[in-house]
Amino acid sequence: MYRTLDSGKIVSTLEKLRERIAARFPSAGLVKVCAELAEVARQADMRVQSIARPAYALRAVTAAVIVGGLATLAYIGVALFQDKKSNDDLFSTIQAIDATFNVLILIAAAIFFLVRIEERVKRRRALTALNELRSIVHVIDMHQLTKDPMMIAGPATAASPARTMTAFELTRYLDYCSEMLSLLAKIAALYAQSTSDDVVIEAASDLSTLTTNLSSKIWQKITLVQAASNMHEPTALTTRPTA
Repeated sequence: MYRTLDSGKIVSTLEKLRERIAARFPSAGLVKVCAELAEVARQADMRVQSIARPAYALRAVTAAVIVGGLATLAYIGVALFQDKKSNDDLFSTIQAIDATFNVLILIAAAIFFLVRIEERVKRRRALTALNELRSIVHVIDMHQLTKDPMMIAGPATAASPARTMTAFELTRYLDYCSEMLSLLAKIAALYAQSTSDDVVIEAASDLSTLTTNLSSKIWQKITLVQAASNMHEPTALTTRPTA
């Protein structure tokens, strides 16, 4: 139970995070973003199960094509053998062999395509879901983008965003963004653990790297906010804030 991610735990953690954000910033758009992310996590559970489930319809079609191809080859082989017995013309025999070889190539290509089509369908569905998560990453980034540490320390200009947050509130807001990014990466990992497709695994890994880099930038902001706050409150502790 501790070797794979539990989608239910991710959903419950996101729901709790949404409640925490709503309690401190009830009118913030970040509350709706977190609620949307929780809904995406619920959908991810169903999508992952669907991707992991064998596509029996496609496999049945593949099996039918393989059986049909083998039957065709057997029929051609029998016809060639009978023709050779009734006609010893070398040119006719060579033509029959060439035709058989061409049919064999076509059947092999069809079988290869059908065998890989299930993998391609599942890959496309997983990549579509991961691209959706990537879009949400940038939405979260937009919410923290204007939360500048200089809101605490520096003078405002006419074009500066409205300064309505204290240092503690700004730190909490940024920390919530960081937590959301971390949980989003865990949703991406659900898709990676449900398949052995290298393309999907690499896409999930790239998304995890993106969230980690953004989270690091957010924590640089948090450090600056705490430093600016300590300039006014020398005894304050520069520790990770609590919920």
